[in-house]
Amino acid sequence: MSSTIAPDRPKRSRFRKLLGELWFQVVVAAVLGIAVGLGLPSVGDTLKPLNDWFIALVKMIVIPVVFCVITTGIASMDNLRKAGRIGVKAIGYFLVLSLLSMLIGLAVANVFKPGEGMNVDPATLDAGSIPSAATEQHATFTDFISGLIPESLFGAITGDGILSALVVSIVFGVALNMAGPSAAPLTRGISALSGVVFRIVGWVMRLAPIGTFGALATVVATYGASSLQQLGYLVLLFTATCVGYVIVVLGAIMRACKLSLFGLMRFLKAELLVALSTCSSEAVLPQLVRKLEMMGIGRPVVGIVIPSGFSFNLDGSAVYLTMAALFLAQALGIDLSWQEQLVMVGVMMLTSKGTAGIAGGAFIVLASTITAVGHMPLAALALIVGIDRILNEGRVFINVLGNAVATIVIGKWEKDFDADRANTVLRANATELARIEAEHDAAEKRAVQPVELS
Repeated sequence: MSSTIAPDRPKRSRFRKLLGELWFQVVVAAVLGIAVGLGLPSVGDTLKPLNDWFIALVKMIVIPVVFCVITTGIASMDNLRKAGRIGVKAIGYFLVLSLLSMLIGLAVANVFKPGEGMNVDPATLDAGSIPSAATEQHATFTDFISGLIPESLFGAITGDGILSALVVSIVFGVALNMAGPSAAPLTRGISALSGVVFRIVGWVMRLAPIGTFGALATVVATYGASSLQQLGYLVLLFTATCVGYVIVVLGAIMRACKLSLFGLMRFLKAELLVALSTCSSEAVLPQLVRKLEMMGIGRPVVGIVIPSGFSFNLDGSAVYLTMAALFLAQALGIDLSWQEQLVMVGVMMLTSKGTAGIAGGAFIVLASTITAVGHMPLAALALIVGIDRILNEGRVFINVLGNAVATIVIGKWEKDFDADRANTVLRANATELARIEAEHDAAEKRAVQPVELS
């Protein structure tokens, strides 16, 4: 009898290990959420707070992660000019990719014309269905600069604005670096705080399946089958464009870096699934920072590129903006010339940099652009408000993956990247990854041990 039972034990052991994987728990929660939303829509409607609470917990820890990572990264640099180089290279990369993404969205919408033939009369549109944020919050360049300046030094660290926290963290890190040995105890204290913060991140991320369950149950209960039928062509076209963008653009960049894009996606599967289901890139920022450091990218690069990328390098949102704007114009029968389309892209390049931390930021940028350019009435947004949540999933997925790729590019550019370690991590199986993660955590703990003075 024992000979028949023994072969089943490894299978049960593997299944238990699979149950303990965060990505698997997120997938199961997503399936259950969809089932509840379809089968029990009245129950699904009441589950929205689960996702809201999870996102709130993540936002609680995002700013401390940004502060600890950036401050310790800059404070430990031998040359402060390196921080400036990283920042300039990152911004240059972000601008090029954002422009490319917008032009791709523009080309796809011009070729496939998803809104053509709808012949919508603007007088029939109900502007009341547009969220108030889209009509009240129009990001301008002045607002963007104002958002960089916090009301107080420590107010930026205790608030929820990533841009202002980024500025304060850089300034604080530079000051610690220039203070020299006298600031060493404070630097060690922030390093120790970093270990505590990432432990809290681990606890919060274990709740991701609950947030995923609540998010998908609510979405499916709210929109049901109509979410797949209403404006389905735009949804399918945008989804296909996102897939093409990942494979062609991000795939080409990763090949140039001599790394596997699909290996990176497998390594970040838990973070990508959480972002996809919760429609929040901020929900995975702390864990993404940790995973990229584990890959062998230097902390200064990760600390500067990831937080700034989540404000400036939103490639998925860039694709969405031009596609959605042209869809609305086509639906209303408005023929935009190439000159008018390029002016619209220029406006979007400016307004899209001021929506960090705003829920539904891309939708608000779209409203800002429509208002600024004046080619169509703001009420046209009522046409896509019902499917914006679905479109948001694709753009958040690309935003997260695109910023991970950007960090790799800047790391290689700065020669602060261990390519051998990255290849080892991206090719590792689950057991090897668990070992690598344990070694990384042990190294982090040793790094923050207090130094005994003789």
